[in-house]
Amino acid sequence: MGSALLEGLISGGLAPTDIVVVEVDPEKRGALAARFGVRTSDTIVPCHGAVIAVKPQAAAAVCAELAAQGASRIVSIAAGVTVAQLQDAAGSGVAVIRAMPNTPALVGQGATSLCAAEGIDASDVDWARRTLGAVGLVVQITEDQMDVATAVAGSGPGYLFLFAEALLDAALEQGLPREVAEPLVRQLFKGSGALLASSSDDAATLKDKVTSPNGVTFAGLQVFEEQGFRDIVRSVVRRAAERNCEMGQ
Repeated sequence: MGSALLEGLISGGLAPTDIVVVEVDPEKRGALAARFGVRTSDTIVPCHGAVIAVKPQAAAAVCAELAAQGASRIVSIAAGVTVAQLQDAAGSGVAVIRAMPNTPALVGQGATSLCAAEGIDASDVDWARRTLGAVGLVVQITEDQMDVATAVAGSGPGYLFLFAEALLDAALEQGLPREVAEPLVRQLFKGSGALLASSSDDAATLKDKVTSPNGVTFAGLQVFEEQGFRDIVRSVVRRAAERNCEMGQ
């Protein structure tokens, strides 16, 4: 996720030379420098603002170290770690924002949820929104909504890619050659996503518009409904949200 965000920020116009990437692994550090043209370091350097993309168990310690190096604004994309935990680690003189982007940030089409610690100045939240907004949509939510938002949008690309994979497998099984089926599936997701994003209709209405009574789409959707597709989705989101909460404990 850190690399996806980094690439999106640079694609969005942030100069690589204005970024210092801290990475302890020398091979990864060299690869990041070569790939993105950013400055790198194996230790945290003095800074005013920082985005941290580390394992959840390391997030609090990194916040504390950034504060010691003069950071006044920190955005964390560590899954599961509450903004209160991060703020406690950083101290009262630092504005801490928790966020969860997703991998479409790679192409400037990310969806990021963020929440701020209590008492954070609006200008600091605006800085976080502008930083993450370079790679797509940003919505501000409350802390108690973050687990579900992560389960839906943060993990959501994985669900869609699984569906695309299953749809392609089914097409191949039914006799379509891969060179035909794969571009059809890719364009299906691209076009349907663009239609949903640009339409004034919601997903349910768009579904109804493409579904003729007793037609082909109706027959396929009926199988989804009969086999409990909606219940599966509910279970997926519920379990992913639970796991996000567990990761911060």
